[in-house]
Amino acid sequence: MPRTKPTSPSSSTSATNESALLADQLRRAFEGDAWHGPALLELLADIDAPTAAMHPIKDVHSIWELVLHIAAWDDAVNRRIVLGKALQLRDEENFPPVKDKSAAEWKKAVDHVKKAHRQLVMTVEGLPDQRLTEQVPGKTYNIRFMLEGVAQHELYHAGQIAILKKART
Repeated sequence: MPRTKPTSPSSSTSATNESALLADQLRRAFEGDAWHGPALLELLADIDAPTAAMHPIKDVHSIWELVLHIAAWDDAVNRRIVLGKALQLRDEENFPPVKDKSAAEWKKAVDHVKKAHRQLVMTVEGLPDQRLTEQVPGKTYNIRFMLEGVAQHELYHAGQIAILKKART
């Protein structure tokens, strides 16, 4: 069911919840109904395990590695907000290795990224707008900037996935 496009804060006659607008942007980048083209899940819809594990371009992460990376950062950002603690991912957390390339493990990876993203969106939906200006622990930026970055991050990697899909043939 398509969502209605939110009005911009400047054009709305009712009060606008900035956290809800950010949650909507995160959803669109991940699930779809974005103006730019296919979102992450739309690109993953027809990907099987062998395709996800392929490295069609030398020295470039696979689709599977990118999916695990996105899940890692959705979870990390969520923990930064919920726990209010500084955290940075180690290399093996940032791009977790794909050890088992079975169809069952690919399904688990996709389910994992969906769960991590859903949890982040739920956190953002529940954020009072005042929290958006709080500095992220250990960082020089605020929560709003970090959340805008999450949407940009997912779209960046969605673009990479679109290219990897084309490169596989």
